[in-house]
Amino acid sequence: MSHLMNNYGRLPISFDHGQGVWLWDKEGNKYLDALAGIAVNSVGHAHPRLVRAISDQAAKLIHCSNYFNIDLQEQVAEKLVEHSGLDAVFFCNSGLEANECAIKIARKFGHLKGIDVPHIIVMKHAFHGRSIATLSATGNPSVKADFSPYTEGFIPVEEGNLEEVEKIVKEDKNVVAILFEPILGEGGVIPLELSYMRGLRELCDQNDILMMCDEIQSGVGRSGKWFAHQWAEVKPDVMTLAKGLAGGVPVGAVVVSEKANILKPGNHGSTFGGNPLAMRAALETLSIIEEEKLVDNAFEVGKKLKKALSKSLNGFSGVLEIRGKGLMLGIVLDRDAHDILEPALKAGLTFSVTAGNVIRLVPPLILTEAEADEIVKRITPVIRAFLALPKI
Repeated sequence: MSHLMNNYGRLPISFDHGQGVWLWDKEGNKYLDALAGIAVNSVGHAHPRLVRAISDQAAKLIHCSNYFNIDLQEQVAEKLVEHSGLDAVFFCNSGLEANECAIKIARKFGHLKGIDVPHIIVMKHAFHGRSIATLSATGNPSVKADFSPYTEGFIPVEEGNLEEVEKIVKEDKNVVAILFEPILGEGGVIPLELSYMRGLRELCDQNDILMMCDEIQSGVGRSGKWFAHQWAEVKPDVMTLAKGLAGGVPVGAVVVSEKANILKPGNHGSTFGGNPLAMRAALETLSIIEEEKLVDNAFEVGKKLKKALSKSLNGFSGVLEIRGKGLMLGIVLDRDAHDILEPALKAGLTFSVTAGNVIRLVPPLILTEAEADEIVKRITPVIRAFLALPKI
């Protein structure tokens, strides 16, 4: 009998160890990992440099309070500022916490302008977390069910409809920020149009409101750019990060422009956020991504993987679309796809299903062309067999 809460629909498998893009279960079966802990294991499993760095830091200092300077925070922040062109960083433990901080920044920004009840525009298919505030900013009704009342102040819009956003900003003088994912992950791996993101940036500039990008899933090289909003050649005022930032060690970050760098001592904090162990892991992960040119690799291998999937799945009547950027790809089916996960495991392949009918592929950024070909080889017959079943 398990003593764990029943809040995960777990698959009947337990992994023992991993190496690169591969996982092994307790029975010794081998799997190609196209999930990477949901876009977390950015440099793969057991990367020797990351293992050494974590082991070395654990022997020195795991935790130290933010009452004191933590030099490793400065080093990680320097890299994030360099790659983003922004100004300052706050470290926490997860994407949810990063988005909570971003919401607080937006609200304080509004209060400093004399707005008592600040409003934040969000996207209808967004996912920003499972706390009450981030859930309130999330559009997915299935994850929101049973947890009302929600936090006020969020205005959902249909992603891609710039005119709707313009109308709201014009009519509602309490709007202080627009929060969005450049590529909606849980919403179905949906890249926003580049012109739409540019339009949002212009609206924010014209109306003195904050542009806030949730890059928790799409950031740190996954899209083939350091951050997915960079495809639109725009710069946000607030950017939230987590997942792939430390290669599997829990960490979150909020990166802000000078305009949004408004938090003061006592406004916000985190007991564990930015601890030496997490920062050493983040520093080493970022260094590996830089030195092994994994952002370029995500772009090149991701482009070839997308093309190979399109060719291999061409003519499958149940495959509606293959979308995404870099190594963040979605295969859209014409039916609920959760029942495809166990057959995929039997074929030695891990991935997830998001938005009900979208197979999400987010393998480690170290994926080679040969390994991408292996994904295609394994996933094609699985999808073919699944689509041959009666549609429920």
